[in-house]
Amino acid sequence: MKKSSYRLPSCCRSGDEDDAIFKGNVSVFGLAAAVWTRDIGRAVRVAHALKAGTVWINTNLMTSNTSPFGGYKQSGLGHEFGEASLDSYTQIKSFFAQL
Repeated sequence: MKKSSYRLPSCCRSGDEDDAIFKGNVSVFGLAAAVWTRDIGRAVRVAHALKAGTVWINTNLMTSNTSPFGGYKQSGLGHEFGEASLDSYTQIKSFFAQL
């Protein structure tokens, strides 16, 4: 059984998108990330590139029961909330018949 671990968030300031993305993705964890900028286009590009289950833009800790919450990489198993959370309780089966 693997022991669960929690890491404190790290903060970095960067004027370069590639550097900010690298710093954000270097961790083996990916529960959540936040991007703070006045340039919404830059924020969306960086948010798409970050390997995190939740990315906040110019805010943090916002959640919704209709939005899936879960991490990437070694941050948790599956997702809670939203339609995606139902996947762990279902099994898909396809039927084909020629009558």
